[in-house]
Amino acid sequence: MTQLLSLSRAARLAGVTRAELQRRIRGGEIQTFEGEVAVSDLLRVYPRVSLEKTGMLERVERIKARAVPRTSQDDTVLPSAEVLLSRIRSLSEALTHKVALVDAQEALLEELRQRLAALAPTCDAAEAGALGDWLDRRRAEIAAQPVDEGRTQLLAKDTFLRIMSASVKIIPSGHEFFVDGTESILDAAVRSGLRLSYGCSSGNCGECKARVVSGEVWKLGEHDYVLSEREKQMGYVLTCCNTAVTDVVLEAAEARSAADLPEQQIQAQIRKLEPDSDTLLQLHVQTPRTQTLRFMAGQQARLQLESGASAQLPIASCPCNGRNLQFSVRLGEDAFSRELFSQAKARQRIDLAGPYGRFVLREEATEPAVFVAVGDGIAPIKSLIEHAISIDNVVGFHLYWTVAADDGHHYRRWCRALRESLDNFAFTPLVEADADDLLALLRADLSDLADVYYYLAGEASLLHGLRRRLLDLGVAEERIALEVL
Repeated sequence: MTQLLSLSRAARLAGVTRAELQRRIRGGEIQTFEGEVAVSDLLRVYPRVSLEKTGMLERVERIKARAVPRTSQDDTVLPSAEVLLSRIRSLSEALTHKVALVDAQEALLEELRQRLAALAPTCDAAEAGALGDWLDRRRAEIAAQPVDEGRTQLLAKDTFLRIMSASVKIIPSGHEFFVDGTESILDAAVRSGLRLSYGCSSGNCGECKARVVSGEVWKLGEHDYVLSEREKQMGYVLTCCNTAVTDVVLEAAEARSAADLPEQQIQAQIRKLEPDSDTLLQLHVQTPRTQTLRFMAGQQARLQLESGASAQLPIASCPCNGRNLQFSVRLGEDAFSRELFSQAKARQRIDLAGPYGRFVLREEATEPAVFVAVGDGIAPIKSLIEHAISIDNVVGFHLYWTVAADDGHHYRRWCRALRESLDNFAFTPLVEADADDLLALLRADLSDLADVYYYLAGEASLLHGLRRRLLDLGVAEERIALEVL
């Protein structure tokens, strides 16, 4: 019987990203069966399987971990004792079932041999004897066959990973993610770049309610919101207060576009002020644990200080962590930036409203993505790139960032870390490049300008000029997203 694995689990076992696996599938190297791949095909393409995390997957996980600040209160990566026990019990039951099935099949073969022997006097004895000898010989050969080390290693790794983490599949979208340690299903979904419905994330509002279609979940703690008896019978749980024990199929609502996200008003605080230069600082804002910001990568939020000074700015961080937000603030003549540079301090109150804007990632697209940032346009571009890495769908990225002076690449270390860690990420720093310069680089770097999605952010005239040139060269209008700052 062909053993099948989901794309996410197959990628994790092979130590590669989903995007890499999808590229192999599109190239015809691996066949899919209703969205799943066969173990034999996976071993044929990736014959070396180790219990250790390897290759691109490990590097992507490091990048994603950097995008989500952790605190001393964060849970460890290990599941709780109760969850571990339940997962081991589930695997033990599955193993017992497999052993019983093998024993039953062996008994069936023995019964077949005995029936062949009983038929010998009533039919051609030579043919019956030959068939019985062939059956005995094949059983002996199968028993003596050497163990397929590759398959054994793959199945051992799969078993190990099933103990350490569980897979959750969302319907009807088909999105899949892993729940690690003792994190809640909701936290794992957000970390993976999905936008399940939720409000307080602490069990008070019931907005994260979802129905368990199959699999087993474990309640992490009590919650104030009360599910009706009917809802309990139907399998509804709060995803913020439950973790996955076994692989789970969950029926849940997801925000699919910017219009699906509600405007939120949050009383937050300044976590850190990090100067990059005399005229630029990184503002780190932290929301209460019970009220994280739901937003899409590339969107903006309005910030207001206690004095009333306010500004609407692009969010420069990944939506996989809606509690810790980052903004780039340029010193200008406005009251907001001047107060931040001269008076603001950590732990000071700052009010947050949003999200706003439609400069977002095409999440279902797997084609290469080109990001062009002009000056401070890097802020929303940074958010888009971190989210693209988180959802692991895009086959390749290239960032072109032009600034007015060579010391203007204030995220240079972040860009270099991505370039060194990801085989499918390229970074081209530029100084005073115009639309023609950028177009010349794109034509030199890309084999087909029309087979790419473009995300442009920054100064208006340069980007409008580049957009016109791309359209003139046959790039479809829907493949170009533009954000003027």
